[in-house]
Amino acid sequence: MNKIDLGKTKINKLLLTFSIPCVISMLINSIYNIVDQIFIGKGVGTLGNAATNVIFPLVIIFNAFAGLIGNGAAANLSLKLGEDNKKEASKGIGQALVVTVFVSLFLGIISYVFLPKLILMFGCTKNVYNYALDYGRIICIGTPFMIIYSSLSNIIRADGNPKYSMIMLVVGAIINIILDPIFIFKFNLGVKGGAIATIIGQFISFIIAILYLNKFKSIKVTKESLKLDKDVFRVLGLGLSSFITQGTVLVLFVFMNNVMTKLGALSKFGPDIPLSVYGVISKINSIYISIVLGVSIGAQPIIGFNYGAGNKERVRETIKKVLMINVIFGIMFNLVFFIFPKELAGIFITKDDPSYDLFMEFAVLMCKTFFMVICLNAVEMTGSITIQSLGKVKKATALSFIRQIILFIPIALLLSLVFKKGIYGILYAGFISDSLCFVVALFIIGSEYKLLGKKDYNNEEHIYNNNSTYNGKHIVVTISREYASGGRYVGKILADLLGVNFYDKELIYLASKESGLSDKYINEIDENKRQTENDDRIFIAESKVIKNIAKKESCVIVGRCADYILKDNKDTVKVFLYSDDNNKVKRAIKYYGLNEKNALKEINKINKDREKHYKFYTNRNWKDFKNYDLIINVDKQGTDKTAEIIKSYILNN
Repeated sequence: MNKIDLGKTKINKLLLTFSIPCVISMLINSIYNIVDQIFIGKGVGTLGNAATNVIFPLVIIFNAFAGLIGNGAAANLSLKLGEDNKKEASKGIGQALVVTVFVSLFLGIISYVFLPKLILMFGCTKNVYNYALDYGRIICIGTPFMIIYSSLSNIIRADGNPKYSMIMLVVGAIINIILDPIFIFKFNLGVKGGAIATIIGQFISFIIAILYLNKFKSIKVTKESLKLDKDVFRVLGLGLSSFITQGTVLVLFVFMNNVMTKLGALSKFGPDIPLSVYGVISKINSIYISIVLGVSIGAQPIIGFNYGAGNKERVRETIKKVLMINVIFGIMFNLVFFIFPKELAGIFITKDDPSYDLFMEFAVLMCKTFFMVICLNAVEMTGSITIQSLGKVKKATALSFIRQIILFIPIALLLSLVFKKGIYGILYAGFISDSLCFVVALFIIGSEYKLLGKKDYNNEEHIYNNNSTYNGKHIVVTISREYASGGRYVGKILADLLGVNFYDKELIYLASKESGLSDKYINEIDENKRQTENDDRIFIAESKVIKNIAKKESCVIVGRCADYILKDNKDTVKVFLYSDDNNKVKRAIKYYGLNEKNALKEINKINKDREKHYKFYTNRNWKDFKNYDLIINVDKQGTDKTAEIIKSYILNN
């Protein structure tokens, strides 16, 4: 099997590799809740469904913290791997693990102790109270398992193992599905049975997640990486958008639970039916949300890696394709909600339930008003996740915040209370806020997409397609030179004298196209600074570029082991240029801005790095003059004279 390369493998293949397992993983999380809802609805009825809906805000809270830590660590891992900074990548994962354990235990204890007050805050009615308490207490016991495996699932995907993450969640879900009917019907445990089945499945997923800690592919978790410091806030900051997204969902859910019961009590539906219907239809909608978020989160390693490596074109391509996929799914779900509302709602209730008719009537009403344009939500959700992958937390957070908080709640209150539309005003507010948010999301994503299209400098200036020769001869001159010896300037003068193309920094852009790394990134770790594992990719890319140029045209090439790369090319003249220390220091101060006091030390360091780099890739000594045709002291001849000497050598050989 070919190795997956985030910087070069086709985007379509990468999305299939990462997003499909991620979608399945996200769907499994939805299935946990939906399966409970179905079995509890069939076994307990409307009040049972309402009870799971009342507890769902707790699940959102747990997922919010799992996303804060897991998505933050995953985004950090992808960005740092793109930058090839494995130490920081490992540190981010280690700190995330420590924080996850503490947070999950704390939330589990707090939620269990304060559960009676919490469920009232979440919109619980008198009829639903005991069911919600029975279900919620058991769910709280499983809190640490749920948060830890959910957090790790994001990290595992970013480590390049989405299949493991998927299997981890699928196994837990299957166990939950098998145990639900056993505990609910056979043991007659009702809502308690559904909760027990859920936490057993979560525990199994937790065990599988923990087993992965010794299987990381891209990094190694060490004791040192587990130490907390202020950098943990930077890592968590990358997951803040996910946390805010879940936080806004929480606010929306609690708001909806409360207005459903209060305004529902003033309508023919009563308080319990709207609460129950909103819960079950929202669970179905969570399937759509899971697909959109799954595709988007699956794309995070691709976007994060390429953005970290500076390859903005691949980032743009990924965002464009993710948006297209998610909008298509949005349209499909929109049609299902609009055409089959009764069939969807009927999954969660039996026909002999006393509230069946009103339940179905409200379900149809909700699907055709509140969820009328849910396809538009795909743009907002996709934008929030992809912008977060770029490390732009504030923009991503703002996008998450707009729909639920800034738009929906004010519009809902305005329609229901000011215009006295009651519960119908809440339903109308859904499609109005979705439509407005779509417009805002398009603007934000469009502006970010446009920024990604801007180039750091005009690369086209550095492309040469001239098949030039010198006096009818095909000739390539390679110039190796000490730092600050004037070698690059000599090369430029020589190229002008010969009337051929000159390649130095120009090779960076060409190598970026070959390697999949950005020109900016390659420039930052140019040959005298390279200390990363992307070195091999850069060297191979530059070698291909140099060989192609040398084959097509006469030219002058400076540095990059070109003398070695073209050692078998009979048309190559290999030159080494050097200078005395005093003149190198003068040039370094004048042209490169080095401090006079430390100039010689810095020059020697750079030359030492060049020597090591050359030795590593050629197994030769950089200053072994047997490797060159000409060795010239630039100071004794001067730059112009040195170029003339090289030209004369070419004419006479």
